[in-house]
Amino acid sequence: MDRKKIDTYAKAWVKEAGERLRKSFSEELTIETKSNRNDLVTNLDKEIELFFRHKIAETFSDHKVVGEEAMEANYSNVSGVVWIIDPIDGTMNFVHQQRNFAISIGIYEDGVGQIGLIYDVIHDELYHAIKGEGAFMNEQRLPMLEEVEVSDMILSINATWIGENNRIDPRILTPLVRDVRGTRSYGSAAIELAYVAAGRTDAYMTMRLAPWDFAGGVVLLKEVGGEVTTMDNQPLDFVNGSSLFASKPGLHKRINETYLGK
Repeated sequence: MDRKKIDTYAKAWVKEAGERLRKSFSEELTIETKSNRNDLVTNLDKEIELFFRHKIAETFSDHKVVGEEAMEANYSNVSGVVWIIDPIDGTMNFVHQQRNFAISIGIYEDGVGQIGLIYDVIHDELYHAIKGEGAFMNEQRLPMLEEVEVSDMILSINATWIGENNRIDPRILTPLVRDVRGTRSYGSAAIELAYVAAGRTDAYMTMRLAPWDFAGGVVLLKEVGGEVTTMDNQPLDFVNGSSLFASKPGLHKRINETYLGK
């Protein structure tokens, strides 16, 4: 796997796709719903994913592609070289706000993350990493993450998980939300993960993500010493998706012991 070559192409394609999304703001979108009325997909989601699929097929014909909008029926493992793509992570933000959305790509070889890219299109911030070579935001190297106390942390979490829901008893997370310095929610898992990697927030928790939501961010986080597991402190599921808890070092242990009972 020629990681430098793949990374160079991937960055160029991400920037080209981002330019297409910026130009789309004056166009009329075709908006559909998927699993529920809040699970949106637009013609641009499909167009951008198809763009990546064509580029990858032309340049790296032996690579697999797993994308949100055209999930392969036979996808059951991450063997070989696999591009895990979310063409627009934060489609609701894209539709309603025209900001706070990102293109997310994780490139894995036999289940190991080798390259991660998250492109915040509106801020023109490309978070990128190659395994073992550190993580960057544009050309700026991201420093290794440092430990922080729970009382001083900013937690990214959607308010859904603090109210009544069918994923977690809200009484588990309410004390944590009460004890942290503050909470944030950006509406894009990719941006949430990039912000933890960049030290803008200290942890991110969610009860339900697909592999394309976190594949790119996981590579970034590991390059800066971050910790990422499911909410049950288990490895992430890159086939079926899972809950996710990403944090600066040390917070997993403290929060698991004090709040999650793990």
